[in-house]
Amino acid sequence: MSETWIVGINPVEGALANDPERVREVLTEQGSKNARVGEIADAARKLKIPVKPVAREQLEKLGGEVRHQGVIARYDVPPLRGENDLPDLLEAAGANALVLVLDGVTDPHNLGACLRSAAAANVTAVVVPKDRAVGITPTVRRASAGGADLVPVIAATNLARAMRMLKDAGVWITGLDGDTEQSIYGIDLKGPIALVMGSEGDGMRRLTRDTCDFVARIPMPGSMESLNVSVATGIVLFEALRQRGGK
Repeated sequence: MSETWIVGINPVEGALANDPERVREVLTEQGSKNARVGEIADAARKLKIPVKPVAREQLEKLGGEVRHQGVIARYDVPPLRGENDLPDLLEAAGANALVLVLDGVTDPHNLGACLRSAAAANVTAVVVPKDRAVGITPTVRRASAGGADLVPVIAATNLARAMRMLKDAGVWITGLDGDTEQSIYGIDLKGPIALVMGSEGDGMRRLTRDTCDFVARIPMPGSMESLNVSVATGIVLFEALRQRGGK
């Protein structure tokens, strides 16, 4: 089991709320006047988690490039799940299964934002390729605003195989690509489905696209040809929720 530092107010709050048994200690800035830092310290003490005031310089050193906002936490990182965990997750979700597949999202801010949208949409699981994506880094955690602790993340050693597992479980797969005339608003997104988003630069890989049941695009009547992957993810997830009656 590896350790990392969770950096910033929202990520630390999320870890304490959703995964407190993995938080080993909380470090706060000495003399901080931020009320939320004080609330975090109080919450940690109630959970019997050690709280240690330290100098700002120590927080900056441990937090690296991520802005610490006066608080960081030492955290035991759980191992990412593998594709063999998918069947149980899908069985538990039943007809409400909603899976997000990210084919090579490498920017940590984008991955974090996708996880935040996935948590808000109550996604069953987020599937990423094990060797072609950013991990759950401190930056990802911060950008996810707690979403990284709420959504099961599946690190698939073979993404096409994981997608075939989804199909075998009765999940219909729709990939998002600008190179098609089919609108996402014309696809039936009710029942057990998976939505596939490509990487920031190249989109879906050919094998990934060929494994999809449908390929659709987000109509853009304006002058832009594409959207940021995290923005597009939010749009398609909540279109699925709209079709499902908001459930």
